Amino acid sequence: MNSPLWTLDDIAAATGARIGSGFRQASGASIDTRTLEPGDLYFAIRGDVHDGHDFVPAALEKGASAAVVSDEKAPGFPSDKLIVVPDVLEAMRQMGRAARGRTEARIVAITGSVGKTGTKEAMRLALSRQGATHASVASYNNHWGVPLTLSRMPRETAFGVFEIGMNHAYEILPLTAMVRPHVAVITTVEPVHIEFFPSLWGIADAKGEIFSGLEPGGTAVVSRDSPYFERVKAHALASAAGRVVSFGEHEGADIRAERIIVKPDQSIVEARVFGQLVTYRIGTAGRHIALNSLSVLAACHALGADLAQVALSFAGLKPPVGRGERTMLALGDEDALLIDESYNANPASMRAALANLGTVELGRHARRIAVLGDMKELGETGPRLHEELADVIEADGIDLVFAAGPLMKNLVDRLPKAKVVLHAETSAGLIDAVCAAIRPGDAVMVKGSLSMKMALIVKALKERYGAGLAASALKG
Repeated sequence: MNSPLWTLDDIAAATGARIGSGFRQASGASIDTRTLEPGDLYFAIRGDVHDGHDFVPAALEKGASAAVVSDEKAPGFPSDKLIVVPDVLEAMRQMGRAARGRTEARIVAITGSVGKTGTKEAMRLALSRQGATHASVASYNNHWGVPLTLSRMPRETAFGVFEIGMNHAYEILPLTAMVRPHVAVITTVEPVHIEFFPSLWGIADAKGEIFSGLEPGGTAVVSRDSPYFERVKAHALASAAGRVVSFGEHEGADIRAERIIVKPDQSIVEARVFGQLVTYRIGTAGRHIALNSLSVLAACHALGADLAQVALSFAGLKPPVGRGERTMLALGDEDALLIDESYNANPASMRAALANLGTVELGRHARRIAVLGDMKELGETGPRLHEELADVIEADGIDLVFAAGPLMKNLVDRLPKAKVVLHAETSAGLIDAVCAAIRPGDAVMVKGSLSMKMALIVKALKERYGAGLAASALKG
């Protein structure tokens, strides 16, 4: 039986907190009363919109083992289940560092402009077959997500997988210092959050910060295909890394894809891992996913995992909601395919999603439909990067386009008028038109930055056409 996640003595040693007499031990950690489970420790952190202290009574009522609150707010809660600290977020960081220090787990940290979450999920799946694996939930990769994930890590963990994100320079430095990975991965460098950087070189440098936290002798994993390979490699060589391992299709890559076959619902990869041939199937489509699987092989190889088992695990990889999830919609005698890419968007991921849509096999009269929302945080390059999607849409055989947002107007103006069904200022303005346009046999892909709320269109399609009535989800 596993030991408690946190005891009174553990928390006192990590934080020096004043601990109420009603607390005994915690089985989990949470910052959200909506998902809090009985026995969780509730951290009342202040967010951009809400102050977690406002939800302390709800957390205790739901069965939280205790609430971590600030000195100034503590007098407002007449409870003996309080853990009182000067700063709640800092206390969570302290507990995260303590959790990292008490485990013998082998740790992987992942960053990159595109593919962090998908690579993290593939890594979690692969390693969970070889030992108790703890990984970031969803995209918990920022200044509160990383320490929360650390504070949730059980002592008995064999492998830890952490996603680390940023949109400004120097954000990764303190996070990787907490995680202290044995392996650090950069998936790629692309113009994501480019409005906050002077150039792509700046993004490469910011991603390279992840290597500063490497344990001595650790492994840095980088894309050999990236034009910024030498730049990020230099960051790795300046760190405590014992070696640098490269992946990609480049002939000089240590883990090299010799052949990638992308099918509508899967990908097949033939790769050489330090000269050893490995062939495997990935249970989801996408060339970018296939390339990122090489980084998983690299990381697992560095950890000493069984590569044959890792390769077999990829067959069970499924795209999560908002990141390529495929659902069949019931339209009379024939289904239509919905590809949900609504979670977020940037130029690289948008091109990859359009390419995936282009691989979908259709009947004679069916159409490939792209429903696209603005890609944000691109600065002055935004109009051009949206306009350039026109060439991708033509090359990938996209038949119809719905577009939302002012930046997408640049794309609409470049496309043939016959391809553009509707341009609206918001995603809500597209809902009725998209739902009315879809026909049996069509394939429709929905994608845009999170703030564009493209998920509203996905939700409307599922509700209107009874997702799951014909075939609840596409297998593969």
